[in-house]
Amino acid sequence: MSDEAHFGFEKVKAEEKGERVRRVFDSVAARYDLMNDLMSLGLHRAWKAFAVALARPRAGERVLDVAAGSADLARAIAPRVAPEGTVTLVDVNRRMLERGRDRMLDEGFVAPAVQCDAERMPFPAGHFDLVTVAFGLRNMTRKDAALREMARVLKPGGRLVVLEFSRIWKPLERAYDLYSFKVLPWLGERVAGDAAAYRYLAESIRMHPDQATLARMMEEAGLEQVEVFNLAAGVVAVHRGYKV
Repeated sequence: MSDEAHFGFEKVKAEEKGERVRRVFDSVAARYDLMNDLMSLGLHRAWKAFAVALARPRAGERVLDVAAGSADLARAIAPRVAPEGTVTLVDVNRRMLERGRDRMLDEGFVAPAVQCDAERMPFPAGHFDLVTVAFGLRNMTRKDAALREMARVLKPGGRLVVLEFSRIWKPLERAYDLYSFKVLPWLGERVAGDAAAYRYLAESIRMHPDQATLARMMEEAGLEQVEVFNLAAGVVAVHRGYKV
């Protein structure tokens, strides 16, 4: 196993990446939701709603939201599984996890919140009906290990839904690159006070597996019937797979 990982375009020691990602999200946590609205022109809300629709949460189910952040997916799912079902939040970053937990409480949902690495989660095998991860997989050091762990905690027949930035339609690449590497850092500096964090965001998207590669990784992790749904010309994609 390689002891190196990509932090954006930079190669770093694998054990260093997690800490650097944590620092990025510590820096932007306070303005995270505002920046999501600004840099996607609000489209992230529609993308997340589509992912939740594909996840098909049902009353009474146990759901795990990995890299839960400010709990956008968890807050949408919780009413659908209530009152007998549960939504558990997981995030490696404490500030983001606290933000997500507090937003759940504000809407009347008590959700277990666990700070841990997605590659090593403290849950028994076959515990959850549904696992979701939105815009978090690309930040994980060993994506293959994280996917295997998500598959491990799923019940047989359970589903994993991954919403992530992906590979845009080729004719739009040049305009997208201009936006990503010029506009996003400028916006990050003025709104969140951290241009570097949003430069990392743009770089991390380019280093993330494309749609077909991620589908294959999910299959290798033990999922089947993997489907890919492109949104916004491939700016983002939703992958859905079922536990064997």
